[in-house]
Amino acid sequence: MDEKGWKEIPIGGLITEAGNAEKYDTGSWRSFKPVMDKDKCINCLFCWIYCPDSSILVSEGKVSGIDYKHCKGCGICAKVCPKKCIEMVKE
Repeated sequence: MDEKGWKEIPIGGLITEAGNAEKYDTGSWRSFKPVMDKDKCINCLFCWIYCPDSSILVSEGKVSGIDYKHCKGCGICAKVCPKKCIEMVKE
């Protein structure tokens, strides 16, 4: 059996250009998802700052939601929230 080089690996296994994460829906990877209680949120934006997937959506300086198509469920947002308004819930 011939061993494949990196150029022959299917496109799903390659990152061929910088800044292309937006093209790939990676939300199906997670087993837990963040759920926000907007009544507790003080819009400190720590969750937005620390999210490695840019999955925290902000509009007019306030958290407006979570992009579940790209969120991988790492839980960083819940960990850094000073008001604990984000809970990680099993999918």
